[in-house]
Amino acid sequence: MSIVYFTKEIRAESVWKIFQKLSENISGRIGIKLHFGERGNENYLPPHLLHILAKKTKADLVETNVLYLGPRRETETHLEVAKEHGFDFAPVNIMDAEGDITRPVEGVKHYQEVRMPAGIDMYDSFIIYSHFKGHIMSGFGGAIKNVGMGMASISGKMAQHASTIPEVNGKACVNCGMCVKECPGKAISLEPVIISPALCIGCGKCIGVCPQRVFSIPWGSTNLLVFQERLVDYARMISKGRKMIYINVIDKVSRLCDCDKGAPPPFAEKIGIIASTDMVAADKASLDLVNSHTGQEDTFAHYSGVSGNHGLEYAEETGLGSLEYQLIEIE
Repeated sequence: MSIVYFTKEIRAESVWKIFQKLSENISGRIGIKLHFGERGNENYLPPHLLHILAKKTKADLVETNVLYLGPRRETETHLEVAKEHGFDFAPVNIMDAEGDITRPVEGVKHYQEVRMPAGIDMYDSFIIYSHFKGHIMSGFGGAIKNVGMGMASISGKMAQHASTIPEVNGKACVNCGMCVKECPGKAISLEPVIISPALCIGCGKCIGVCPQRVFSIPWGSTNLLVFQERLVDYARMISKGRKMIYINVIDKVSRLCDCDKGAPPPFAEKIGIIASTDMVAADKASLDLVNSHTGQEDTFAHYSGVSGNHGLEYAEETGLGSLEYQLIEIE
């Protein structure tokens, strides 16, 4: 059974206080893995909540570039969004600004390798600081998603979302050759535009570099339960051997995640903050608190039609953490 600390107070002082319960698990150079919020989204966690924690730990604020097209796809504009949203009080590091790394893994159901940002090894410890909210594929997003998806490189994100090669709209192609030049797998040919399934490595680079948006993410190609398992597999591979603690802030809970610029208004607010050294227990406790608050047996299934329970069960089954926890409330 894992220990999960909880406070109903959502303030910068509360984030620092709950961190101190687990601070002995963190040392060396620290990265606070967070989400800066998408332009147009009003639900992301306000920056002032991290002021004390970032200052006292002397940590960097760390993120990775996103898979979908938008300002947070490229490092330069991602940094602009972080500054616009007030995350300019500590050093900011987009960890895949210098590319990614691929490492082989064993004993994982869906993968033989993991694709991570090149800058991940700069850090000795991570504070996984997550906004607990809904997600259209995983049911909810918390600590597991912040590690599994949030700490994967773009190609790692693609490997989780897609079960096929990128979709192609050949009519939009102007034969500029940018995709051919940038494709690391040498999988693209022109006139007509074709991606070789045998050569495509699923990195998604063509999606980002094409000025005509010829290529797109095959969003519907992966079964939701498989997606949740892939998310867990990546979280397990990335966290293995790394010092991490998990802080979930349960506030402004919407059915959609902070990547959605049009996320609807929250259906639950001001529930509290939890912290644990077990990401599975952290997310299970957060989900239980949301369910208790809304009076729903499965809140996210109710609001979005997608339950995250399979992902949690798979996470415990594969040894990522425990669904059994002891909730300890602090003042």
